[in-house]
Amino acid sequence: MKALHGIRVLDLTHMLSGPYAGMMLADLGAETIKVEPPITGEGTRRLLEKDPKNSLNGFGAYFMTLNRNKKSITLNLKSEQGLHIFYELVKVSDIVLNNFSAGVPERLKIDYAHLSQINPRIITCSITGFGETGPDRHLPAFDIVAQAMGGGMSITGQPDGPPTRSGIPIGDLGGGLMAVIGVLAALQARHVTGRGQHVDISMLDAQISLLNYMATMYFLSGEIPDKLGNAHFVHVPYDTFRCSDGYIIVAVITDNFWNALVEVVDAPDLDTEENKEQLGRWRNRVLINQRLNEIFSTNTRKYWLERLRSKRIPCAPVNNLAQALSEPQVTARNMVIEVEHPLGGSTKMPGNPIKLSDTYEDCYTPPPLLGQHNKEIYQILLGKSDEELEFLREKGVI
Repeated sequence: MKALHGIRVLDLTHMLSGPYAGMMLADLGAETIKVEPPITGEGTRRLLEKDPKNSLNGFGAYFMTLNRNKKSITLNLKSEQGLHIFYELVKVSDIVLNNFSAGVPERLKIDYAHLSQINPRIITCSITGFGETGPDRHLPAFDIVAQAMGGGMSITGQPDGPPTRSGIPIGDLGGGLMAVIGVLAALQARHVTGRGQHVDISMLDAQISLLNYMATMYFLSGEIPDKLGNAHFVHVPYDTFRCSDGYIIVAVITDNFWNALVEVVDAPDLDTEENKEQLGRWRNRVLINQRLNEIFSTNTRKYWLERLRSKRIPCAPVNNLAQALSEPQVTARNMVIEVEHPLGGSTKMPGNPIKLSDTYEDCYTPPPLLGQHNKEIYQILLGKSDEELEFLREKGVI
């Protein structure tokens, strides 16, 4: 049994931040019902669908990954009948998740104020670019917008280069992760209060939170940090280094690590009294990094990693995706899993990083076809007849 067994989510999300939150809840065992517009479905159903390299049986990589473990129903929320059916679903659900623009849930009458009158225990969660309050709440936002406004881009990249977006869409994914945390907190609070509540998640808020100690350092010092590339603003050496066949990173954060490092690289010129302490290494950082690049470039990554790890010096290869996804540590923890397509075939994708000792079951159902679970949800859950469903189809409600 999975941890969220017995929890039902109505997933109204699209694109990335919302579907990622829904995927995490579904992976943890929540019955996650994807509510999609009839005929077209959710937008990412079409994304990459005809790309021969990045699709499987008409499902692009986005949809294939983000919608595993979910069910799909079609429902026109803009129709009076569709809205009434949605309210019926709310009565028997725990969470309503959306990432519509600010103000849209209110216009559709699916916001917390409306839904809590139908089910006082319902938890609603909205993920927006800027949140539901403040002067920018109505501005559109995508991943790069949150990354730019959140400050992270200004400290990412090489010192002499332009601000750089994170290769991982941390603006979207950060919002999705905060939504999962907020929903789980609201579920716990409901055990105490007996009431649901609304969770308001801003992608920009998430980026500001992730600045963490760097923001505090700015407030303390008044100094605006610049891009450092892969280096650290305190520790030396803490950077990428070129080997004969690629890059590794070395992260020396204590004097003991430094003492071990100079033994491994056999560099008497670096083994000075000044360099034995962090402040001395910081003063000599240009020379230290230059010499280490010269030394590491004389042999392979495998050669150096074996020697560094034998002394327990923090280090790692700089992997491309193929290398990362085939790391023995990654595969040993089932972080690469196989998910089937409902029409046949399968593909690999990242697994669930949350490993629970008791309520953990590592299984995945295929992402759903559009409206695949209409009959199951509408007949079994809501008790509607075949005749009612046919009438609703003819009216374009489902």
